[in-house]
Amino acid sequence: MKKFVLIFSIIFFYFGSASAETKIQSLSEGNVDAKVSILVYESLTCGHCADFHKEVYPRLKKDFIDVGLVKIEFRSFPLDLAALNASKIAHCKNDGNPDLLHYLYENQKKWVRGETIEEINKHLKNLILKNNKGLNFENCISNKNIEEYILNDRISGTKQFNIEATPTLIINGKKFDNPHNYKKLKKTIEKLI
Repeated sequence: MKKFVLIFSIIFFYFGSASAETKIQSLSEGNVDAKVSILVYESLTCGHCADFHKEVYPRLKKDFIDVGLVKIEFRSFPLDLAALNASKIAHCKNDGNPDLLHYLYENQKKWVRGETIEEINKHLKNLILKNNKGLNFENCISNKNIEEYILNDRISGTKQFNIEATPTLIINGKKFDNPHNYKKLKKTIEKLI
């Protein structure tokens, strides 16, 4: 883990010196003035993160986000190069809409397969092209501004919240212990409203 953090730190400092030409928008939903703010640090190749998007997030959206009580922001915490590339795809439209992120999690088993990064990228590209997501895959993957934004998310998550695993939820600035226990999550949110 320390080796991985060191590699990402080196990458960050290499790209961090360049100023971003375009401000990258965070992927978020909900009322910006909501009393409860949730940050979700996640990696697109993480099976537990996909489970969160499939099982917990829909209930959270229905009960709290759609009614304006909670704002949720999805933060990138890529655990490998495949997750970094997929995060670039999720942010590529730069419209702040997390629909593509949700789509990548819903279809994770279709693209997170293969022995090499080239194989995984091929499956990811085929998924995006097959479903006409209107993206230029190569341009998205090679976008250094988006890459810098994603790596900044990861580094700030480590520094600010000591993120070590994904998914990790931060609710109003505090770590939430069990992101897969919706009953506990719901009670925690209800106490803050």
